Amino acid sequence: MAFHEEKHVAYVRSLREKTDTFEHIVTEHLRMSGIYWGVSAMALMGRDLEAEMAASEIADWVMSCAKPDGSFGGSVHHDGHLLYTLSAVQLLALCGALERVDGDAVAAYVAGLQLPDGSFQGDKWGEVDTRFSYCALNCLALLGRL
Repeated sequence: MAFHEEKHVAYVRSLREKTDTFEHIVTEHLRMSGIYWGVSAMALMGRDLEAEMAASEIADWVMSCAKPDGSFGGSVHHDGHLLYTLSAVQLLALCGALERVDGDAVAAYVAGLQLPDGSFQGDKWGEVDTRFSYCALNCLALLGRL
């Protein structure tokens, strides 16, 4: 089976233009992770992220989702959550802008989500899930804070 790279690239790039669709609007809360998966796909294909994805603009948008407590929301006006904080850190790393994040603040946010039994909750509302342990470790590793 052939891999049609240019079709994949065209699809990922087209998502940026489809801002008036129902799907775009109802998935706003997932935007941070969605952009991460698109940028990650382009990076895995060896594409020029600045030329083809406007990596510096993506980094600006990511930083606009930062919260005072060190977390990142899924989009600009959304509450911070560990899932989106990881996606934000991953995006900044992919875009060559990891130095823009306050690593100490993010690490403190992540550490603050750890429970006495060692598990992690996703946010201040207390949902506990094993994937949050992965998110915490990955985030801290990328920031050099393990």
